[in-house]
Amino acid sequence: MRRLFPVTDLTPADDEGEWSLDHLADAYSYPEQDGPWLRANMVSTLDGAAQHDGRSQPISCESDMRIFGTLRGLADVVVAGAETVRLEGYRPARAREAFAARRAAAGQGPAPAIAVVSGSLDLDFSLPLFVSPLVPTLVLTGNGAPADRIEEARKAGAEVVIAGEGSRVDPARAVRELADRGLKRLLTEGGPRMLGQFVAAGALDELCLTLSPMLTAGDAQRIAGGPSVAVPERFALTSMLEEAGFLFTRYRRI
Repeated sequence: MRRLFPVTDLTPADDEGEWSLDHLADAYSYPEQDGPWLRANMVSTLDGAAQHDGRSQPISCESDMRIFGTLRGLADVVVAGAETVRLEGYRPARAREAFAARRAAAGQGPAPAIAVVSGSLDLDFSLPLFVSPLVPTLVLTGNGAPADRIEEARKAGAEVVIAGEGSRVDPARAVRELADRGLKRLLTEGGPRMLGQFVAAGALDELCLTLSPMLTAGDAQRIAGGPSVAVPERFALTSMLEEAGFLFTRYRRI
């Protein structure tokens, strides 16, 4: 990967600007602060599609997945919507030797927890994500969620977190509830509906966006869906990498 946009806190791995996994981890490190920091990681085609045939993998690339793994390696918790968990076939996050020392120094566990957002709890709690994770999976739901589904989640070993009224999960409250459990470095990987809710709530601090040099047409979702915000929120470009026409950008809220 080659550095394209100059940012003072990033240093290429060698004279040709090639990046090692360690350099990527330094480049994408979370800011030092007391409160939570919510980062999103998404990929989009040139014409705005966040998926092809319902999945993000066809518009991704090897380097995008390398950054994907790096962002997971730095996070305390990965937040994902129930639909994304089903479509993308989510599995438990795994411990990676490349990040072991870094995570230990930061007081983190061996791997990030996965937090699934679901008001209805229409989830298959027999999946490995719930019954055999390295770190217990969390389920974020509202106080009106079906009691029998809450019990099923707990029996499977998941930690149920109430973060909203009725069947709705409040995005800002979800961030607070996770932070209260010591999970302050948050990463959301979607889907678009959930990212739109974080945006509308003003809860998103950073967007890591891969721009894929592809055109798909069709009616695929954008990276963020749902109602529009009253006033567009401005983000600042803080870094950009390029490889084979893919742009790996990072924006922070101003």
